[in-house]
Amino acid sequence: MTPIHTLFGATILAGASLLAGCSNDTQPAADTTEVAAPQQPATGTPPMTLTAMLKTADGMDAGTATATERDDGIAITVTATNMTAGERGIHVHTTGKCEGPKFESAGGHWNPTGAQHGLSNPQGQHHGDMPNLTVPSDGSGKLDYVIRDAQIAEMQDADGAALVIHAKFDDQMTDPSGNSGDRIACGVFTRG
Repeated sequence: MTPIHTLFGATILAGASLLAGCSNDTQPAADTTEVAAPQQPATGTPPMTLTAMLKTADGMDAGTATATERDDGIAITVTATNMTAGERGIHVHTTGKCEGPKFESAGGHWNPTGAQHGLSNPQGQHHGDMPNLTVPSDGSGKLDYVIRDAQIAEMQDADGAALVIHAKFDDQMTDPSGNSGDRIACGVFTRG
């Protein structure tokens, strides 16, 4: 055999081998295993929110308060109804109990750091201190306030917490309650 015939024969054999490898008869069976869709990352749980239904000593509805945990603290929203016009002291109190007629069962202002009372007090403030609630002549009022650097788990401890509305203006200085007078409405914070 001449070298050309040898080269030609080897080329034919190599081509036949390649064609045999591409034959449909020798391909492996298709993989029918289903691939699970990738899991989406969790979007996070909704923030913890507590609600207090405010009542007067005689059981009349006086509005609602909500406490919602945020990264920077607790957002408090108070919507008051059926109140006489004026400025009212409003505070988070240490105990989740609202027994009339004076709501003394709610304890003092929430004050885990042992500070003095009032947003204007250089030795204050209690965590439970908030700006006054303004109630116009229609008897309704709304207040939004953030208690900074606080968590609901601290506020809502074993004996709970309450929101109390007082009869008078809070002077934001006088310890322990800013001379804000009697407690005229109260609501216990609960998960809702």
